[in-house]
Amino acid sequence: MSTEFDLEALLAARGAERYDLHTRHLNPQLPRMLHTIGFDKVYERAEGAHFWDAEGNDYLDMLAGFGVMGLGRHHPVVRKALHDVLDLNLADLTRFDCQPLPGLLAERLLAHSPHLDRVFFGNSGTEAVETALKFARFATGRPRVLYCDHAFHGLTTGSLSVNGENGFRDGFAPLLPDTAVPLGDLDALARELKKGDVAALIVEPIQGKGVHEAPPGHLRAAQELLHKHKALLIADEVQTGLGRTGDFYAYQHEDGVEPDLVCVAKSLSGGYVPVSATLGKDWIFKKVYSSMDRVLVHSASFGANAQAMAAGLAVLAVMEDEQIVARARTMGELLKSRLAALIGKYELLADVRGRGLMIGIEFGRPDSLKLRGRWTMLQAARKGLFAQMVVVPLLQRHRILTQVSGDHLEVIKLIPPLVIDEADVERFVDAFTAVMDDAHSGGGLMWDFGRTLIKQAVAGR
Repeated sequence: MSTEFDLEALLAARGAERYDLHTRHLNPQLPRMLHTIGFDKVYERAEGAHFWDAEGNDYLDMLAGFGVMGLGRHHPVVRKALHDVLDLNLADLTRFDCQPLPGLLAERLLAHSPHLDRVFFGNSGTEAVETALKFARFATGRPRVLYCDHAFHGLTTGSLSVNGENGFRDGFAPLLPDTAVPLGDLDALARELKKGDVAALIVEPIQGKGVHEAPPGHLRAAQELLHKHKALLIADEVQTGLGRTGDFYAYQHEDGVEPDLVCVAKSLSGGYVPVSATLGKDWIFKKVYSSMDRVLVHSASFGANAQAMAAGLAVLAVMEDEQIVARARTMGELLKSRLAALIGKYELLADVRGRGLMIGIEFGRPDSLKLRGRWTMLQAARKGLFAQMVVVPLLQRHRILTQVSGDHLEVIKLIPPLVIDEADVERFVDAFTAVMDDAHSGGGLMWDFGRTLIKQAVAGR
C-alpha cells in the first residue's frame, strides 16, 4: 500500500489560510501583532536576500530570519548538499556507530578556532548555550555563571537564567542562581569572582539587543581575570559567528582572546536544517565524558543528524569559496559609513554602530521644538515607538524588512544575509533617507501612524 502526499497541492489548497491557522492553533499574538503593524504580508518565494509576493513585487531582506539566513535563502550549493544526503539513504542516527559527517564538520569548524579541540552538536542556539553552561559547571565544579545586562542567550530555562532582559524572564522563576554584570565592567566581574563560586562568564562579543560591543580590550582582560580565578570564558557567537561581524567569529576582532567554550548556530544551518555547535577545550570535554559510564551524560536525539551535518559542511564550503567573511566586512563598512554620514543631517538620528553586517541605528531626542514635542509624546506612551515608526514604512512603502532591536529600544538592528551587494546597500540607504525625510518634515503619514501606535500602547497597559 502506498501513501500519497502532495505538498504542493496542500499548499495550493490551504495556503491562503495561513494567518487563520496561526490564530487558531499556534501563538495567537503573532498574527495579531502582524495585522496591527501591517506586516501581514504573503510572500510566495525567496532567493538570496530577496522575497517576492504574489504580484511579483520584490522585497529586500535586512533581517535574515533573525540571522539564520547568513547565505541568504536557497543557496544552490546548500540545496544540492541536502538533495545529495537524502539520495544517499545513509544509516543515520543509529546511535551506536560513528558516522563520518559529524567528524568532518567538527574538523572544519575547529580549523577556525585552533585553540579549541572538540565539538558537541545540537539543534539550536539555546541548546548550544545550555551545553556550555552544563560543561562549564561540571568542569569547574562551581554552580554560578555570570552574564551581562541586556544579554540574550536563549529562552530555555538554563539559557533564560543568563538572559539579561526581564521581559523574557518574568513569570518563569525560579531560575538558576546566575548573576548579571554590566557589559565592560571589570570591577563588577572581579567582585563576583572573589566569591569563589563562579564557573564562567558568558558574553556576546556584540550584544544583539541594542547592538552594543564590548569595549576595546575588555574580552582579553576579562579572560585573564576569569582564568586567574579558575573560571571559564564562554563566547556566545550564535548570532555574531560565521562571518556576521567581518571575522569568522566576533571575538577574533580582539587579539589574544581564546574562549574556553564557543556557541554557534543560526547561519550554520544554511537556512534549512536546525543545527548548533558548542566548541570547547579538550580538558573540558574529557571531564564531562570522563568514563564509558558517562558516554551519554549529555546528548541530543537529533544532534549530528546527516542533513544538519551536510548543510553545515556546505555552508562552510560556500563561505570559503565565495569569501563570505571578507564580503561581509566590505559591505558592512559601506553600509555603516553611508548611514553614519546621515547623522549630521537628521536630528532624530543619534548613532550608527556595529561591525560587519551587524549594525545598529539608534534614534534620539531631537533639538527642534516641534519634533521634540512629538518625540516626548511617543516616549511617554512607550519607549521604542519611534523605531517602530521607521520599521513600518520601510516595509510598507519601500518593501524592506527590518526589525526593532529589542523591546523599549529606539534602535533598529540590521542583520541582512551576508550575500547582499552594493545595489542592496544603496536601496536601503535611499529608503531610509526617504523615511527620515518624512519624519523630519513634521507631518505626513509617518506621524499619523505614530498616533495610532500611541493609542495601541496606551490601550495595552
